[in-house]
Amino acid sequence: MRVYVPLTLSGLAAAHRAGEIGPGPLTAYAVTPGLREWYVSDDIEELEYAALNRAAAASLRLIAQNPDIVRRRVVVAVDVPDGAAVADPDRSLDASSLGEVRIASAVALTDAASVHVDADDAEKDVAAAAAALGAADLGDDDAQFTVDGAEDHELLWFGIQEIPNLIG
Repeated sequence: MRVYVPLTLSGLAAAHRAGEIGPGPLTAYAVTPGLREWYVSDDIEELEYAALNRAAAASLRLIAQNPDIVRRRVVVAVDVPDGAAVADPDRSLDASSLGEVRIASAVALTDAASVHVDADDAEKDVAAAAAALGAADLGDDDAQFTVDGAEDHELLWFGIQEIPNLIG
C-alpha cells in the first residue's frame, strides 16, 4: 500500500540520518474508503494525488508548529505492507481526517518511492499560509484564502537518491 507521510525539511534530514521515518506511530495519508467516497473517483492516480495533497496540508501544519524551520512542505511516498496502515473507524466521517492512516512503527527510508517538496519560490506563500492557519481553522475567509495560496503550488517530485541534495 502506498502511503504519504508528511514531514518538514528538517524531518527529512533526520529521517535520512536515521535511515527511517519514525519513531512510530506515524500519521500518514492513503487511499482509504473514506477518501474514495469523498473524492468520488475510481481513478487510482487521482485518488493518490488527493492523498498526497492531504499529506501536504498536514506538512503545512507541522511547519506552522515550528517558526524556525524552512517553509517548504515535504511529503514522502512510502510503500508499506497491506494492513500496516490503518484508518481510525471512529474518525471516518470527520472531513479533517479523510485519508488519514496510522502506521504503528517506523518505516525504512529504503521503502520510500519518492519525495515531494515545494520549490524555493513557494516559501513565501507557505510561510504566509502557516501564519494564517490558526485563523483559517477558526473560519476566517481571508486566512483560508492565504492557506489556499500555498496549495496552489505543486510539490516537485524527487527520487530518494536526491534527498542529500534536498537537505544539503
